[in-house]
This record gives sequence, structure tokens and C-alpha cells, in this order.
Amino acid sequence: MNIGLIGLPKAGKTTIFNALTGQLAETADYDTGKVEPNVGVVPVADERVDKLSALYNPKKTIYATIEFIDFVGSHQGAAKGGLFSGEGMALIKTADALALVLRNFSNPTIEGLYGPPNPLKDLETILDELVLADQVVAERRLERIRQDHQRGKKTPQSMAEEKMMEHIVEALGSGTPVRNLEFSPEELKLMAGYKFLTAKSLLILLNSDETRYGKNPSLLNSLAAKGTESSASPAQGKSSTLRGGPETPVIEFAGKFEMELAQIDPTEREAFMSDMGIRESARARLTRAAYETLGYISFFTVGEDEVRAWTLRKGATALEAAGTIHSDLARGFIRAECFTVKDLLELGSEKAVKEKGLFRLEGKEYIVQDGDILHIRFSV
Repeated sequence: MNIGLIGLPKAGKTTIFNALTGQLAETADYDTGKVEPNVGVVPVADERVDKLSALYNPKKTIYATIEFIDFVGSHQGAAKGGLFSGEGMALIKTADALALVLRNFSNPTIEGLYGPPNPLKDLETILDELVLADQVVAERRLERIRQDHQRGKKTPQSMAEEKMMEHIVEALGSGTPVRNLEFSPEELKLMAGYKFLTAKSLLILLNSDETRYGKNPSLLNSLAAKGTESSASPAQGKSSTLRGGPETPVIEFAGKFEMELAQIDPTEREAFMSDMGIRESARARLTRAAYETLGYISFFTVGEDEVRAWTLRKGATALEAAGTIHSDLARGFIRAECFTVKDLLELGSEKAVKEKGLFRLEGKEYIVQDGDILHIRFSV
């Protein structure tokens, strides 16, 4: 799973990135001219992994991970054709979800350049820019398709793609994001390569200073309402074929404080967090929201060599889980031996799980559940 941090210049994206990853990427009040994104991979804290590791005492314990990508803001780059123009666009498109960072802190230098903080207006600007960026891509593609058709290069696939792109262009022109549209499985395959930004799940991060943190209930509600409006589900009675849900989570961070918090000894963090009224770290809060928003679950593989957590989309099959572990396991899939972390920890051993009749053999169509432990039987 990877999450792209985006926002207007000087919203504190790199500060949030440092808070999430524990890195010390450069932050500055002025534009540094840097265009390369900061990238950090962090483990997903999961007490189930800790307990499984204590039970099996494996040679390796591997947590699931999240990759955070900080797309460094450039005022000059934004001025030359939109917030999402430039070298970072291709990488932004690879993100599974976009976290929109909104400035809600005082800084005289930054306010002199960009004005006082206005998170709701900034959110509207970013959402508009996302729509505009997709609109440019869709209109250009539609134009090329039509040109090909005029030259006699017309196929059933190109005609289907033309119809799909007309639908997308019309929707984007009215401000409707791609995630709110319905597509057939065939259309989803046609549009997969475009990686439209407005098809991605969104999270909203309000970056507050210490004086504002925890004092913004009405603002948080307004941001949530605006984000939910942008991520509205299709009309009642219709099923969405995209993963955008009806709610966009809004998480408030004391960005600078939490960046500094990430650098101190873990044993001292709890006291500082308590003083600020922060119950969980920035990473823990964003990780939980990302799993819920993207519809991810965790399954596990266990043994004396390795205990490992794997990330999988909710509703995925045992065959897909096998492919997540290794392509050979999916290709030669026979059966999945399955039991749950809950049963194992309650009973204390795999033997006890089997004796209680809680050890199962599942086929390739079995829908994997959060907390399942799988051992794939395969032959290649």
C-alpha cells in the first residue's frame, strides 16, 4: 500500500511525512526548488504479529508496510500549469490513495506569501485541481481516439473506449470525480492504465499548530462534508465498481509537534502525547484510516522460519492471497489450510486448533477474512 501526500505549497506535507516516517527530510518556509519526492516505508504496527512472533519464536518477523510519498510542493511548478503539473505526476498516479494536507498553522513568512490559513478553501482548490488534471488526460485521449476513427482505425475496443471517455469527460466537465461513476468490468480494464487521480480514495489531513490542535470541531465537520461530497457513492440501488466510499476521513495532526515527537525516545513519547491530548501517533491514526478507506485487511503466514503479515483487499479470494505471497503459489494452488489468529491465541497451539475442529481446508474461491492464517498447498 502506498499513500501520496499532496497539497498546496507550504501546507506542511514534508512535516507530516517526517512525523509519519521518523525521517528528517528538509522543511523550509521558502520554496527550495526541490522536485524529487521524499519516500519512506514504515511497518504497520499490529499486536497480532507481536503475539504470533512470541508464540512461534521465528527467525524473522515481518510486518505489513505502508509507503508514504511526499510530493514536494513547488510554487513555480504549480504556476506553470496546475498543482499537479511537472515531474511528480507519473509517481502521483502510482499511489493507492491520496492524503490531502491542509495548512492550519500560523507562520508569518508563509502567510506573507500565501495568505492566512484557509483549510476549506484549500481543499476546494485541490479537489478542483484533481478534476482538472484528469480532464486534460481524458480530453486528450478522446481527441486521439476520434482522430484514429477519422483515419479509418476503428475497432470494437476503440469504440468502447470512446464511449467511456465521453462519459468521463462529461462528468469531469461538471466537476464529478471519476470515483463517483459506474463502469462495467470491461470499461475498468480499458481505463486501468490511465490511473485517474479522481478515481483514487482520499484522506484529508488537517495540519494544525499546537495552539489550534483539538479546537476545530466545526472545521473538521465542514472538511468532512466537502470530502464526502467529492466521494459520494453512485445513486441508490446501483453498485459502484470503483473503490471510492461514501465517507472521506478527516484526521487532525499537530504536524510540527508530531514531527518532533517522532524523533524522541519512544518511552518518553506517551507523556508528551498526553499533554497535547493525542491518544495515538500520527502513523497509527493514518494507517487505520487508510485500511478502512481502501478496504484492506491483513492475513498472516506463520512458522518457525517466519511470521509475516500480508495486506489484501477486502473481498479477495484465497487464490489472490496465494498470489500476494508468490506467483508460484497461485499458479499451482491446490488448497489453503486456514485458521484464525483469534482461535490460535486463545487455544495456544495449532494442535489445539485442529482438535477443536477449527482448522479448515478452503478452495481458491474462499473469501479471505481479516485475521486469517493461511498455509497454501500448491504444486508446480
